[in-house]
Formats: sequence, structure tokens, C-alpha cells
Amino acid sequence: MITKAEKTAAFIIETVAPIFNKNGYAATSISDITKATGLTKGAIYGNFKNKEELAIASFKFMVKSLMKEIVKHMDKSDSPIEKLFLISDFYRNYYLYTNKMGGCPILNVGVDANNQNSLLLEKVRTIIERIQDQLATIIEEGIEIGEISTEVNAMYTAKRIDTMIQGAIFMAYTMNDDFYIQDTMDQIDKMIHNEIKA
Repeated sequence: MITKAEKTAAFIIETVAPIFNKNGYAATSISDITKATGLTKGAIYGNFKNKEELAIASFKFMVKSLMKEIVKHMDKSDSPIEKLFLISDFYRNYYLYTNKMGGCPILNVGVDANNQNSLLLEKVRTIIERIQDQLATIIEEGIEIGEISTEVNAMYTAKRIDTMIQGAIFMAYTMNDDFYIQDTMDQIDKMIHNEIKA
């Protein structure tokens, strides 16, 4: 059974997460938070010890929502090579999907926290490492069952794919042009066909 306090905390996170994501940690004030939630400063601090704790909880919420969508998309196939194609397929709609939430939370918080909040930056790095580990695991599974070439270095390839995706997202948002994502997903698909597939 969810307590009233847990419900309130969840409501605060869900309401404030897109604001933190769009405005950044430093630019989001406590008055922005109270205005959006309709709660008092005391009610906010009754649930979170400080703004940083709320920002971290909001970031985790955004990433969890996003990861759930990626996993759901990848679950359309059990084949590791198909999962790689499903990842690029998911990211083809990423710009439109994340635009509604104020941009890519990993990119936004990573850039925002880099020089301002080491604790938030650490959370971003952990998420990136987790994504790359999961990608590497898919590649390793593909090597094991003969779908992916034994010449492929799983972690190197995972980092390369993730770098291409993150770079494309950065360019799409900076230039306000989805071309960068579409073109990069084409390049990733070619890479899977020509360099990764057994």
C-alpha cells in the first residue's frame, strides 16, 4: 500500500522532472517547483531534503521512463542482431519523443551538471555506463549464438554505437533538425550489416 507521503513525493517528481530537464538544475528555482506543484516550500522539503535530492530523483524518473520505452521496443525480438536494429529504429523517433519532455534527459543533465553538480554528473555517467554495458551484453550474446562476427569487440562497438547516438541527439537539438538522428541511424544500420553481422 502506497502511503500519502509516497504519493506526494511521486507527484512532485512527475511534475518537476520535465522542468528540471528543460531548464537545468541551477536555473530551476524552488519557486518554479512550488508554482508547478501547487505545494508549499515546506511540503517540498518535507519530502526531499534539498533541491539536489529532488533533481536526482527527477533525473532517475526521466531516465527510467525512457529506458522502459527502449526495452519495450527491443523486446519485439529475441535475436541480438535484430535488437541492435530495433535500437536504431527506436532512436529514429527519439527527437519527437523527447521533445515533449524538454529534450534528452541524459544529454541535458550531463551538459548542465558537468561544471555545476558533481553528484548529478556521477548519476549521468552511471546511466551511460549501464547503457553501454547492456549494449555490449547484446553483442556478446550475438557472438555466442553466431549472429555477430567473432571479430567484433563488444564493449568497443557498444561505446561506438552509443557515441554516434548521443552525438546525433546533441546535433539534432542544437540545430533543431531531425536529419542528424535519421542519418546517423542509417549509418548505424550500415555498420550492423557490414561490420557487426556474422
